[in-house]
Amino acid sequence: MRIGKVYLVGAGPGDSELITVKGMEVIKKAEVILYDRLVNPKLLDYANADCELIYCGKLPTRHFMKQEEINRTLLEKALAGFTVVRLKGGDPSVFGRVGEEAEVLAEQNVAYEIVPGITSGIAAPLYAGIPVTHRDYAGSFAMVTAHDKSKNGKPDIDWEGLARGVQTIAFYMGVSNLEHICENLILHGKAPDTPVIVIRWGTWSRQESVVGTLSSIVEKVREGNIENPAITLVGDIVATREKIKWFEKKPLFGQQLLYVRGCAEEECFAHEYVDQGADVIEFPKWEINEGSLDVKVRKKLTVYKRMLFMSTEAATNFFKLLKKYKIDIRQLQARLFCKQLSTIKLLEDKGFLAGLADEIDSEGSLLIIGSNDHCEKKWKLDYKYGEHDYAGVYQASIDKRYEPIIRRSIEDASISAILFSTSDSVHTFMKQATHYGVSIQSLASTTDFICLSKQAWLTATNYGLQPKMQDENNKLSVGDYSQKSTELIVSSKTY
Repeated sequence: MRIGKVYLVGAGPGDSELITVKGMEVIKKAEVILYDRLVNPKLLDYANADCELIYCGKLPTRHFMKQEEINRTLLEKALAGFTVVRLKGGDPSVFGRVGEEAEVLAEQNVAYEIVPGITSGIAAPLYAGIPVTHRDYAGSFAMVTAHDKSKNGKPDIDWEGLARGVQTIAFYMGVSNLEHICENLILHGKAPDTPVIVIRWGTWSRQESVVGTLSSIVEKVREGNIENPAITLVGDIVATREKIKWFEKKPLFGQQLLYVRGCAEEECFAHEYVDQGADVIEFPKWEINEGSLDVKVRKKLTVYKRMLFMSTEAATNFFKLLKKYKIDIRQLQARLFCKQLSTIKLLEDKGFLAGLADEIDSEGSLLIIGSNDHCEKKWKLDYKYGEHDYAGVYQASIDKRYEPIIRRSIEDASISAILFSTSDSVHTFMKQATHYGVSIQSLASTTDFICLSKQAWLTATNYGLQPKMQDENNKLSVGDYSQKSTELIVSSKTY
């Protein structure tokens, strides 16, 4: 049996778009992924549908997998012939214990590669508006662990050299030892009024920052109830924050949204809210499996004058099935229409022109292509499009691998709004919420239920959720229950 290979990959600090190109490519070919708590779950979307996902996160109070178990699992999976990715928050070589894992693999002659990532000690300050070096403030920078293997858990470092020799210092996970850090920096030469910032959940929309000095920051952190994960940055460079902070100015900064999809055919616009600065948890995740083309449909493919794709997945799987059944695409004579703009783009990339479903005419036989368990019932399709044939080219179901991932994401977040685009999304939420550890009653007092269509609003109202509706300008005020109100700019697309 062949021995597999292990990739030790830095996932970046939280913003999923900070993954490197090589890191992304490795995720796409992984057969097993072991991922940490600080890895953005969005990155797992790029894994294959049959990839095994193993959580090995660590909390201050408990570890889901101890380091010895992680090492053993990496070896077992690689020796069984799998391509394994160890996905680690930030950069794997910066307090990520990659050296220990690489040594274990090397001892057993298991091939491995180390893929660097963006470290939180640089990224978190930048997202808070602070470069770690600046010609006017700092020409030196150090990264320091705020906890180590010493008996009392206090960092055992050259405090005098650090205090006198480095202008900007980033302490990793230093909240519990913050008082010890400040006392020693002052004791060994740093001025008590040296600026300090503590950044929690850096690069996430939930990012929180507390600014003070070496003499005041401990009390301010206590008052703000700031906990790890956090970066503590010490130095005059902190003064640049008010001039160049940018991330916190995004319209949805601070908003943590639960985006509900009622079925796989519903187009997902979560990326639009992420671009505006929000953290978005997609609920639930849908798994796509290839379906088939009925014999009767296959025989009539050259006869249809119109084809309507209900989703991007429908188009993707339809062309896969043409290849599977050895059907020459040049035989198709139909005009193509799509429910979603993303499907039109996909078809254009394949060399086909297509229109939106609203533009469909009534001339000629029609084939509607979607999932086996399509969202719209047959009578609705009959009413909208008249006589037609239907091809279910893929099977969609809730991806069970993501259930624990979504639960943990919800536990870590403070959900400010839940978004519903269709009636099905409301029904799905009401059926699945308890299973994912979501208490609808407790959310009602702190969370906005936002509907992006009239149908969703009516369904949510019938459930007694007291939903809000977007206005004619596609904006809706979202109450943020941590002293902030923002305008949620919802998609202008129709549902």
